[in-house]
Amino acid sequence: MQLDWFTALVLGIVEGLTEFLPVSSTGHLIISGALLGYQGEQSVAVEIVIQGAAILAVCWEYRRMLTHTALTFVHEPKSRAFLLNLVLGFLPMAVLGLAFQDVIKHYLFHPLPVATALVVGGIVILLVDRREGTARLQLADEVRPAMAFRLGLWQSLALIPGTSRSAATIIGGVSMGMSRRLATEYSFFLAIPTLLAATGYELLKSWQLLAGASLGPLLLAAVCSFITALLAVRGFIRYVGSHSFAAFAWYRIAFGGLVLATSGFN
Repeated sequence: MQLDWFTALVLGIVEGLTEFLPVSSTGHLIISGALLGYQGEQSVAVEIVIQGAAILAVCWEYRRMLTHTALTFVHEPKSRAFLLNLVLGFLPMAVLGLAFQDVIKHYLFHPLPVATALVVGGIVILLVDRREGTARLQLADEVRPAMAFRLGLWQSLALIPGTSRSAATIIGGVSMGMSRRLATEYSFFLAIPTLLAATGYELLKSWQLLAGASLGPLLLAAVCSFITALLAVRGFIRYVGSHSFAAFAWYRIAFGGLVLATSGFN
């Protein structure tokens, strides 16, 4: 099935709204694609591309910090430390992703494994979220290299569709003593090299598949993904300042449970 305008609109909005929330954008895209009848190798490539559009929203939202880091890392220790932490946090996902991507796509990019991961992840979020009272890290400057690498290991759990890259990183951060806000922002920062690399790799690997997709709908999906992701990032940061992640955990459990309950009806 070719990517049409309506499918592009839905996938772009779904990606933008869910990429940076702890609910699994990949899981929602897989389930949305199944409901819309848009599945197969091309759909996976398209999903990766619109994830790249979503990460540009984070780059725009934190453009001042990122620009300052890029201009001062040569002579400013804090900027160098931040870049080192991003590299260390990115490495586990990159290595494991390259090693197991084909197996994961073949066996796990289906609604039932995604729904199971959504439910399990929701339960874990409920358990870990209670540790906010012990938060001892409030600023990105306080994150040490060893912790950044461990966060990368947590992030790599998102290779399992339905887990959520954002959720895995946030859970890891909170469990290691980060405040909810810092864990959330760090999940944004680690997404930058992770999703940009994934998008670039997929463009090179699946160019022929993407060339078969209609350019207009693909651009529409990317634009919708960028706009909705920007709104979601801003809203999520305000939300975690005074709320727990419990609402997202219960949503995951309810949504995943619904998919599991209705799976017998195709």
